[in-house]
Amino acid sequence: MTSTLEIRPGSVDHRDLAILERALAKKRGKTARLTGFDGHRVEIPSDLVEALLLIVQQLKTGHGVSIAALRAEITTAEAAELLNVSRPYVIKLLESGIMPFRKVGTHRRVRLVDVLEYRDRQDAIASAALDNMVRQAEEHGLYD
Repeated sequence: MTSTLEIRPGSVDHRDLAILERALAKKRGKTARLTGFDGHRVEIPSDLVEALLLIVQQLKTGHGVSIAALRAEITTAEAAELLNVSRPYVIKLLESGIMPFRKVGTHRRVRLVDVLEYRDRQDAIASAALDNMVRQAEEHGLYD
C-alpha cells in the first residue's frame, strides 16, 4: 500500500467541488456525518473536515494536491523535486548534516517531514529577506 496520493487539477468536476465545498464549509469546526449507499453512517472528525475542505479548495482553484504520510521516506530525487532544486544539491544538504537521512544499501532516504520542515525554514528566510529589501527600497524612495 502506498503512503502517497496525488490528485490532479481537473480530475474532479468543478460543479461537484463547489457543492462539496459548501457542504464542508457548513461543518467547519464540527464533526460531519458520511452516509453510505447502504444507509450506514460514519462520523468524520472536525480535523478531517478541515483537511477535506482544504483539498477541495485547492482543487477548485486549479491546484493539484499531494497527500503523504509524514512518516513516509522519500528518495533524494523526490526531495529535489519537492524543493525545486537539483538532486546533487539535496545530497550536499544531506551530507553536510542540514537534513537527516538514512541509507538503504547505497541509496539515501529522507523523511518527508524533514524535507517539508527544511522547505518551510527556507521559505521563511526568503520571505524575511524580501520584506527587508522592500523596507530598504521604501526608505530610499525606490519603491512605490
